[in-house]
Amino acid sequence: MAGNSNQIYVPRLKFVSVILIIAFFALILASTRMFKTVPPGHVGVATLFGEVQSNVFPEGLNFPVNPLYEWVLYDARQKSHQEQAAVPSQDQLRTQVDVSVQYRIDGSKAPLILKETGTAAQVMEVHLIPKVRSLLREQGKKVKRAEDFFSDEMQDMFQKTLTEELSEYLLTKGIIVEQVLLRDIKLPDFILRAIESKKEREQEVEKQKAELERYQTEQQQVVVKAKAENEAAEMEAQRRKLLADAKAYEIQQINEAIKNNPAYIQLEALKTLTDISSDPAAKLYFINGDSPMPLPLMHIGQEAAAGKPVSQ
Repeated sequence: MAGNSNQIYVPRLKFVSVILIIAFFALILASTRMFKTVPPGHVGVATLFGEVQSNVFPEGLNFPVNPLYEWVLYDARQKSHQEQAAVPSQDQLRTQVDVSVQYRIDGSKAPLILKETGTAAQVMEVHLIPKVRSLLREQGKKVKRAEDFFSDEMQDMFQKTLTEELSEYLLTKGIIVEQVLLRDIKLPDFILRAIESKKEREQEVEKQKAELERYQTEQQQVVVKAKAENEAAEMEAQRRKLLADAKAYEIQQINEAIKNNPAYIQLEALKTLTDISSDPAAKLYFINGDSPMPLPLMHIGQEAAAGKPVSQ
């Protein structure tokens, strides 16, 4: 009987040991699940048996937490989503519009997001992307012509309206929209060709206008030069006229002096003789002694022609 008791005791001891080991590892596992580390820029949402917990767990170490919690993490950092759509305008033409939506998850509404929509990717698919496409089409209906998309005023209005309406809608869904930016606008090909042709014509017109202005400037310079030359010629003619008038006046005065005073010529002859005699190079002078008014060199040609000797 004692041998049987020992045999029964050993299996029981082994069973208790196994239970204790299992409990020990379960305790270790449970203790590790009482800590939750949330990465930087993220928030954590816990669920317990499928029920979403209302509190939000911030980034860093969170302790203690229920080891039975299941976790869903949301990246609350700013992100950018690019969307491209064919936007119809009032002229029934479709313009390819490429926009960029800058947004971030509202961490304080993460439990509501998980409960009503799901993960961050599901929020994008359910709310953000469809709303952006819808707003692009709606805003396109306000544009009269496709080429109006290139207007700075239209682009500013387009961005502002998209940002305001998208922010208002997504704010209740747990998404904060920072800004909507127009990245690119591509008009239909035939409009692009027409715009390029129009620009070429405008450039040609500007070129011709510049050439005309240059020609007008040159002509104005020619007119100014001609006017200056004409004024200079008039001044030169006036100067010559004044000199001629002065000379004529001088001759007239000399004639009047000769007419009124016969000795004037003799006086001038004496002045000339005086000037000649003062010249150191002068050596020989010829004077007509028969003349009542002896003048140097006055009758040499006439006396030589008559065959008369020249007086000295």
